[in-house]
Amino acid sequence: MASHVLVPIDDSDRSTEALEFALEEYPSARFTTLHVVDPSEIYAATGLETGSLSNYERIRDEHETQAENLLETARRRAADAGVELETEYVIGDISETIVDYVEDHGVDHIVLGSHGRTGASRILLGSIAESVARRSPVPVTIVR
Repeated sequence: MASHVLVPIDDSDRSTEALEFALEEYPSARFTTLHVVDPSEIYAATGLETGSLSNYERIRDEHETQAENLLETARRRAADAGVELETEYVIGDISETIVDYVEDHGVDHIVLGSHGRTGASRILLGSIAESVARRSPVPVTIVR
């Protein structure tokens, strides 16, 4: 039985379903939700490719506010299930950051949602869930 479950979250329905699944499946585990923002999302929004840094702080602050709102929603869902939830927000490569977090924090199971893309869109866009499952040193449950 898992003792420390990591649930990476974003603003998708699949990630909400993954959190709910984890809370039901591992009721006595310690839980952490991790929200990772790819730095390219911030850089693209700031116009760094044109050399402008003027919007960087504002855009980063907006991402942090969105992350905190997302994590607060997760904490409320967990509290409704009678579970205390630890939360983390990190900027970095998403799949790499998830795997690094597992290795650095004693996580023994990951539960994450998959957007369920298939065919060309999966090949072109890649799959974070697939990358995490391939690289993870601990078992991974993918909720679709």
